[in-house]
Amino acid sequence: MTREEEDNVENVIVRDPDILGGRAVFRGTRVPIEVLFENLEDGLSLDEIVASYPSLNKNDLVSCLEGACARLAASV
Repeated sequence: MTREEEDNVENVIVRDPDILGGRAVFRGTRVPIEVLFENLEDGLSLDEIVASYPSLNKNDLVSCLEGACARLAASV
């Protein structure tokens, strides 16, 4: 994972013990990261997820997915 990819993910994902008990959420929201993966698993598109969660934006979702892919590729 490049430094730029890490920065993008760090700008999107935050953990704060005062927000949902420290679960990873999208910055500036109370929407847990797992919502993205659960909705994708249910067959929703990124646009549909953004429509369901107006506090999210598509660029943040893409950054999160790219970060997840990069971390998985690095662990192989």
